[in-house]
Amino acid sequence: MHVTEAESEVLGALWRRGPMSFASLIDEVTTVQAWGGATVKTLLGRLMRKGLIASERTDGRQSYRPTITRDDYVASEIQALADRLFDGDVEALARRLTARP
Repeated sequence: MHVTEAESEVLGALWRRGPMSFASLIDEVTTVQAWGGATVKTLLGRLMRKGLIASERTDGRQSYRPTITRDDYVASEIQALADRLFDGDVEALARRLTARP
């Protein structure tokens, strides 16, 4: 799965606060980024198409929640970096990150 930096801001808001309404999600994201509601809506739609966010209707209100944990996302990003730079060898990536300059 590929998550852009902008999309990760929306996921981050949901990981920090848990399930939220669209209005609350906009408020949370715009405390970190100077984006309008349309931008957040676009990012939310992308993440939903990727299956990384789900929506639920409870008591007549729509709320959004991540379908992936932050830990799983981080592991995926680390593996993608290792795949790109070290032929998939996460241990080689770790050695490089901890090597003295």
